[in-house]
Amino acid sequence: MPMRGIGNYHGRSSLAAIAAVLVVGVAVGAMILSMERGKGSQKDDDAAKGKPASEQPASVVTATPANEVTIDDAQVKAAGIEIAAAAPARIASVVQFPGEVQLNDDRTVHVVPRVAGVAESVSVATGQAVHKGQLLVIFSSQQISEQRSALQSAERHLEHVQMVLQREKRLWEQRVSAEQDYLEAQHAVEEAEIRRDNAVQKLRALGVSLSAKALNRFELFAPYDGVIVERNLSVGEAVKEDAPIFTIADLSTVWVEVSIPAKDLPLVRVGDKVKVRATAFDAETTGTIAFIGALVGEQTRMAKARIVVANSKGLWRPGLFVNVEVKATDALVPVAIKNDALQSLGTQQVIFVRDGKHFVPRPVTTGRTDGKYIEITNELAPGTRYAAANSYVIKSELAKQASEDGN
Repeated sequence: MPMRGIGNYHGRSSLAAIAAVLVVGVAVGAMILSMERGKGSQKDDDAAKGKPASEQPASVVTATPANEVTIDDAQVKAAGIEIAAAAPARIASVVQFPGEVQLNDDRTVHVVPRVAGVAESVSVATGQAVHKGQLLVIFSSQQISEQRSALQSAERHLEHVQMVLQREKRLWEQRVSAEQDYLEAQHAVEEAEIRRDNAVQKLRALGVSLSAKALNRFELFAPYDGVIVERNLSVGEAVKEDAPIFTIADLSTVWVEVSIPAKDLPLVRVGDKVKVRATAFDAETTGTIAFIGALVGEQTRMAKARIVVANSKGLWRPGLFVNVEVKATDALVPVAIKNDALQSLGTQQVIFVRDGKHFVPRPVTTGRTDGKYIEITNELAPGTRYAAANSYVIKSELAKQASEDGN
């Protein structure tokens, strides 16, 4: 009996000790959890109070708003982003017409031999520059031989009747012959001179030299300075008198021909200066409207216009397609920006406004443009600084930022 009581006593003591240990463990755990929660609350309070990132715990990160891009001045310079200010500008709106460069017909000649013949030698090639009076080709021509023979015959006959006139004059002065004979001799000389002059004029009308040794030789010369743009002749080839054997063009000026719709005819006037841009490469020049057609096409409802363009460097080649820009209006607008500043975000046109070290997209409504500057018609204060060049870099960064936020 006594031994059993002692065993029960020791069992109860062990259970009490275990229970005490468990109570202490729970209390300590609750204390630790309370301390950790206090630390977390303190961190949130520090962040809310706007403490610098260097003083905040490492687990707190600041993020740029989704519609801003942070780029400092050094990065702006490295990216080639140009900052400009919105300001008033004079904008001349233009209308554009397609056109084509053509030869200046006033400075283009189609060379024809004017006599039938056979080419003995050709001295020039296509694309070659020639000067006025330069030899182009030598022909042999039966017609020229006959004309020269007629001239020589007329000259010999004139010499003969002149000798007869001198003799009749002496006889008449010596009272040997009648005055009638002297007058007839004088009349014969006059007719012979007419015959000689007629033969000379026929050769000159054909452009033939009067001093050639060979009767059938015919030399053709360039009528003025220019370029051989077309050659339709080979050595030994027989040609007719009206065959175009060369086309020579003075390319120092060219024509640009455009078709003007009837509704735009009030915008163009003879003498106006217009801008001409090449479509195949980056080049532009100015020209003067020299002609506007008096008639509108029945089918096209357009009128032809001609623009004279200087071409001293030979850049504007006939056959080249161009765009012609004609000034429509000229007005001073209160707020304008550079065209290159515009970017598209979704369905909106925006510019990136500089705000400290941030670029913020600002939707804009546009108006008139001259190709370089564009009018802003919604509320944009003059002096607003914006990305005027290479703004696509900012758009790319904005898209990248949005993609990272989405992930």
